[in-house]
Amino acid sequence: MNDSMNMVEELIAYNKRFVENKEYVKFITDKFPDKKIAILSCMDTRLTELLPAALGLKNGDVKFIKNAGAVISHPFGSVIRSLLVAIYELGVEEIMVIAHSDCGACKMNSDKIIERMKARGIKSETIDMIHYCGVDFAAWLDGFSDTEKSVRGTVDSIINHPLIPKDVKVYGFIINSTTGELSRIV
Repeated sequence: MNDSMNMVEELIAYNKRFVENKEYVKFITDKFPDKKIAILSCMDTRLTELLPAALGLKNGDVKFIKNAGAVISHPFGSVIRSLLVAIYELGVEEIMVIAHSDCGACKMNSDKIIERMKARGIKSETIDMIHYCGVDFAAWLDGFSDTEKSVRGTVDSIINHPLIPKDVKVYGFIINSTTGELSRIV
């Protein structure tokens, strides 16, 4: 735990210098995406700089929504909420779902994650209670075996959502997490 605190302190110290040196000036923009696009992508660290660079995006161009696997795990969860805000409040007209090669979410297994929770001190009773309250851990924590199928399912979830307007265009892609090459799926 102490090491992570040191890492956080390093980030805070960097931030202080960043602000003092006015390095933020080159990033100034407003909240409205210039390209009227929202991108749902994976939170994978390899995509942090690669994805915007591979698409030629700069600060202010698009709205990024990131999570494990670039998936929609609930029809009224935070991803759909963010897309609705992007559409109705910020003028987004198109949505890109961008998964990537070699995704860790492909390998996720709810049983293994639950075992890791227990090893970190989460009590079995807590997990049982959450399960009895209706949380399907397998559906919520399991990954997917086929990235292309996952992208198609996510795109379908957006297109068929009752609150997403039919004039919003939705596309699905897989980006190579090494080269940045984009392959269109939907």
